[in-house]
Formats: sequence, C-alpha cells, structure tokens
Amino acid sequence: MIEPVAWDDELELELDLPLDAPSLDADHPTVRAAVADKLSVAPEGLPPLEVRRRAIDARHRRVRFHLTVGARPAEPPPLAAPLPRAVSGDPVIVVGAGPAGLYCAYELARHGVASIVLDRGKLVQARRRDLKGLTQHGRVDPDSNYCFGEGGAGTYSDGKLYTRAHKRGDVRDVIEILALHGAPAEILVDARPHIGSNRLPKVLTAMRERLVALGVRFELPAKVVGFLVEDHRGQRRVAGVRLADGRQLTGRAVVVATGHSARDVWPLLVDAGVTLAAKPFAVGVRIEHPQALIDRAQYGGAAGHPRLSAAPYRLAHTTDGPGGQRGVFSFCMCPGGWIVPAATEVDGVVVNGMSLSRRDSPFANSGLVVAIEEADLAALGLTGPLAGVELQRRLEVAAAVAGGGQLKAPATRVADFVAGRGSTTAPPSSYVPGVTATDVGEVLAASGLDLAARMRVALGRFDQQLRGYVSADAVVVGVESRTSSPVRVPRDPTTLASPTLADLYPAGEGAGYAGGIVSAALDGIRVARAIVG
Repeated sequence: MIEPVAWDDELELELDLPLDAPSLDADHPTVRAAVADKLSVAPEGLPPLEVRRRAIDARHRRVRFHLTVGARPAEPPPLAAPLPRAVSGDPVIVVGAGPAGLYCAYELARHGVASIVLDRGKLVQARRRDLKGLTQHGRVDPDSNYCFGEGGAGTYSDGKLYTRAHKRGDVRDVIEILALHGAPAEILVDARPHIGSNRLPKVLTAMRERLVALGVRFELPAKVVGFLVEDHRGQRRVAGVRLADGRQLTGRAVVVATGHSARDVWPLLVDAGVTLAAKPFAVGVRIEHPQALIDRAQYGGAAGHPRLSAAPYRLAHTTDGPGGQRGVFSFCMCPGGWIVPAATEVDGVVVNGMSLSRRDSPFANSGLVVAIEEADLAALGLTGPLAGVELQRRLEVAAAVAGGGQLKAPATRVADFVAGRGSTTAPPSSYVPGVTATDVGEVLAASGLDLAARMRVALGRFDQQLRGYVSADAVVVGVESRTSSPVRVPRDPTTLASPTLADLYPAGEGAGYAGGIVSAALDGIRVARAIVG
C-alpha cells in the first residue's frame, strides 16, 4: 500500500515542462510523475493537484513552461467572495466608469452602499460605432472614443491584467471578479493574464447588469460639468455634481475616477477648491515590428511552435542628457496587436496599442517612452499643476500636423530614426487611419526636450538585447502621450479624501494613483472601503 504524501495546503512546487509535454493539466500522469520525481515519492501518493500559476520561460533561449503546482482543495473557495448585495441609502456619486469607478461601485455594493455611476461616454457596446468613426473616418467624438465610455481606456485597448501592484491590494480579487463575469478561466493562472478587447465588452456588461439588479444606477452618457460645494458646520464639502443636461445629483460623497485623459475635469476641481499637483509621467512613440521578428528574437528556434503565443517583451534603459538621467522603456506592449487612434481632441493625434484575445495580428507594437520629471517642465518654462498637460498637447498637435489630417499618424522607419533622418516610405502598419512617412524626430522636437536623442541611445541598447529590433522593417509612430496622468489630485493618506474638500475622493489613473487596469481597480476598491469604513 502506498502511503499518501503529506502535503501542506500552502505548499507550492515549481516545475519546468518542455513545449512538447503531453499536457499542462496538473493531474495529467506526466505532470504528476514530474512532481513525484521532484519530491522523490510515488505518483499514486500525491493528492489531487492544481496549477496555480503558468508562465513561459524563454531565458537563455531555452523555451519551456514554468508551472506553480499546489494541492487542489477538497472544497474550492467561492469565486470573488463576497458577492455584492442589494444597496440602499444616500448614494455615493462615482464619476467615471473605468476600472477605478466600476470596482469602486462594486465594492460599495458588497457593503450594501448605493452608488450612481456616471460617465461622459457611452455604454460599452454603443462605443463601437464611435470607434469606427475614429478608425475609418478620422472623426473624433470628444466624449466617446478609445478613452471615454464604459470600461474606460482599457476596454478597447487590450484588457492586459499584468501588474506589479501587488502591495496595493488583493490582485486575485480583481481578477476573480472578471472571471466570475465571463472572462476566461485562464486569467486565474496565467502569469500575464489578458482578456482581449473582443471579450471585455461582455464581461463589463455582465458586471453592470449584476450591479443594476441590486439597485446601483448607471447613467451613460452623462457629462459632469461642475461640482456642488456647500458649507457644512464650517467645513467645505462636496454635495454632488452638475451635469451638462442641467441636472444636479447629490449624494453622501463624490468619487472622481475620470482617467488620465479627461483634461477638462482638473479645472473643474480647481474651481471647487481642490488642490492639484504636477507629477512625473512619460511620453514617446509606438514602435511596431513584424510579430515574427519578435518571436524569433525571444524564442529562437522554438518560434512558431503551436503552443507558443505571440511573444511579448519588456525593455528599459537609463540614458544621460542635459537634464540628468532619464529612463527610456517599453510600455503597454501588445503582441499580435494593433496600433489604434486614442485622441480625445479634434486637433491632436495620439496612438495606443490593443490586441484581441487570440493575439493573431502579424504585428507587435509597444509604447517606447521617455520619463518626464518636473525639472524638465520647469526648464521649458512650464509651471503649475497642468504643466505636463501643456507638454502633451504640444506633441499631439505636432503629430496631427505632421500626419496631414484625418488622424493619420507620422511614421519613421526605426533604422532611419536611429540615423537621425526621416523616411520617404513607411513599412506596412496596423494603424488603420494610416501613417505618413516623415521625420518623427522633428515631431518629438516640438516638446523642447531631447526625447529623440535619448530614444536613439536606448534603441541601440535594445537592438543588442533583441536582435533586429532596429531595422527598416520596424517603424516608430507618433505620438504616445497618454501613458499616465501628468497630474496628481492630493488626498489624505489615511482617509483617501481630498484634504481641501470634504467627501471628495480622487481615485485611479486620473487622480495619479494608478497605472493600468488592475492598479486602477485596486484603487477604486480602496476608496470604497475608505468611504464605508
């Protein structure tokens, strides 16, 4: 008789499997045999197993699967517990239906607290028509686009859930909520979880429908044009919001979770007496390669293996310059994806990246951006909390002019860009409005900073790490200017409320406290708990 292996519930085992392993299921005989061999026990004595994390390890050009395996509990805990419940009472007004606002409303509903969720953009399915206007007709709707509307900027720009914000809250909770509402179960174990812009709309719709059934109100589109301020026992507090249609909504608190592109909200906060501050951010371009080139650089001879998805990458280099050292790094890398028009204003061009769940586009794109510090803004004579917004605007307008209109984007072959010259032709690109071959270096010069020079140094380094990264088949497309908010809305570190306007809670990317879907969702949850706590 084989004795069962004593396996603590917290014990996890790291396991490497070849690409041609018969199965990656934890209870497949091959996997169980590998676990048993590592523990020097009989496979028959192992408990039922589960994969808790799955990654592709391509270090040293030896590509394999890396699994974290643990014992499968006899009774798996319920997904995304606790569930939200029926809400009542004076509502919290949540301005912004992106991940920070949506998860804030969800967490409030877990405590039975009512909320009204507002967004200037449309519901997720209705946004599609406006995105078609962007991509096919070069027409920008300032209130419904890739940045504004249900789900926020992440909805139609990928749904990447990779984060390093584990110290900010329960990342597993955020991902389980998505899985509960229809996201693929793989996101619970993948090291780089990703939903895809084709699947996210259904997930968001399911979350909204659950909350609405419990009494949460969603009003989209509903644009906030002012904050209602009153004196309460000698203290200024926010009482509600004023909408563009003339209505006024009041509540027990107001959460401002409007994202990094709602530039008109920051002056509204100033008018209400809220303090703002400038913060570091980054600007640059989108860089695009044939996905096959990136696959070969990352996977070597294993490139094209049917079990391997489109290869991602992450690159960073610190450069010297007139203002001191600044980082140049890849940002929001989209394997098998597309470059999309992310402009929110009619006179600017902004690019971003996205991919579908299959990641089967023949292109790989990533932001390639340079860190901007407050000292850089001061050197340009840009002061005040909105100084970074002015720098972004300069670049976006310059990109629109160089592109020639209808949201066409300026583009330069990477080999030409590194050589300090423009291009007369551009390689094929996924950017549907189209690219205009020109000198992107001159577009970046509109910033008044040495962005292009720093990027050229970094690109030389990146080409050593990923062979072929600098080539005539690769292209830089301008500009990537909305990496994060250049503004922070200060809040009390304990209460998370504005110290200058009671009951106002800044949240998410637009307030300067998040960068990406998961970190924004975590911040929305934190704010909700601060309100109820």
